Amino acid sequence: MKQELIKLIDLSRCTACRGCQIACKQWNELPARQTENFGSYQNPPDLQWNTWTMIRFQEREDQNGILQWLFRKDGCMHCSDAACIKVCPTEALYHTEFGSVSMHEHKCIGCKACIPACPFGVPKFNAATNKISKCDLCYTRLQANQLPACVLSCPTGALTIGEKDVMLKKAYKRVKELGGDASVYGDKFLDGTHVVYVLPEKPEVYDNLPTDPKMPLTIIVWKDVLKPAGLLVAGSVVAGAFLHYITHGPKTPEEETTSEGGKLS
Repeated sequence: MKQELIKLIDLSRCTACRGCQIACKQWNELPARQTENFGSYQNPPDLQWNTWTMIRFQEREDQNGILQWLFRKDGCMHCSDAACIKVCPTEALYHTEFGSVSMHEHKCIGCKACIPACPFGVPKFNAATNKISKCDLCYTRLQANQLPACVLSCPTGALTIGEKDVMLKKAYKRVKELGGDASVYGDKFLDGTHVVYVLPEKPEVYDNLPTDPKMPLTIIVWKDVLKPAGLLVAGSVVAGAFLHYITHGPKTPEEETTSEGGKLS
């Protein structure tokens, strides 16, 4: 791995300007689509094949009855142990040298296996192209030693990116400064994610943010247990057949008799 990077999202500094959302669309040339108002400033209502990152708006009443307005930038978490990569049958999804999860679009067959596999509900399907679509952490920009478009656009410093150890230290220092229920989210599950939050509130307070994201058990059983076991069995059969051939040689026509000892008809 060239240099493992983490994008840090400090929600205590986010003003919901949506600059990151617009910058992502512009850089990745993602088209706009008609949406419907559902009683919130949040737009669109959820991540889409043409919206790889978005700001979630959330109204909440705290324990003292005071109304809070919470903002959260949502998008791919770029997991180290990525369920989407494990289930992809064509290796269209893969880890880059920075630790992020990117995609070879030409390899995607639109099977949609990654959609239910992702504990964050990130991959989205584009019916027009029969392809999956999601954030790649601006992979080409990282290769050119440039900041991701969302990070470059952030006016408050809520979005930063850097080496893993440096960013995690920065995150925990910020949490200590904030105090209260502030916490770091992302470094303790799925072998660590390459997008980490500083949450001013407890994780369970935020909509659409799983408190204990896990890879589906079916994927673990199939990919980590059954599939390796199946390959081992298949390998043993091949090895046994080869060993038999070496020790006994190929069968001759005279050996191909029935169980009664007669010739085969």
